[in-house]
Amino acid sequence: MAQASTVKVITSPLNEENKKVTAQALQNALVNLIDLSLIGKQAHWNVVGSNFRSVHLQLDELIDLVRGFSDDVAERLSAIGANANGLASTVVSSAKTKGFATEFTSTSEVVGGVVDNLKIVIDVVREGIGATEDSDPVSQDLLIAVADGLEKQHWMWQAQEA
Repeated sequence: MAQASTVKVITSPLNEENKKVTAQALQNALVNLIDLSLIGKQAHWNVVGSNFRSVHLQLDELIDLVRGFSDDVAERLSAIGANANGLASTVVSSAKTKGFATEFTSTSEVVGGVVDNLKIVIDVVREGIGATEDSDPVSQDLLIAVADGLEKQHWMWQAQEA
């Protein structure tokens, strides 16, 4: 009979209180980034109408960016000795995003939905930036980079509504 192995726990460079504050900020960002990537895919599969191709391709760019950010945030959680939780049930119960329609959706409605959901995720990330100012400047720096990328996307999507 094989012996059960023990899992070595990753130690944190942060004290327990700073780890807790930072992990919560990162986890909040993670679930919202994951949901934003899923919203982007849902829109990508169901967008129809004028400017279809450009919106379809812009959704791919957004999804790739957000998935990269999700991975960066999840890996930072591990680096501080916390567990990343990206399970579907966690995303459903924790994300603040508005979601997206399940039927074919016009390009103008897709653009509006993406803008609205991006704004929500930006707000969550900015809350995390504030929360990590004292607890972990390294995680704060990561969240600032995420906010920068999301805010650029927010501007580009809004430009389609102009």
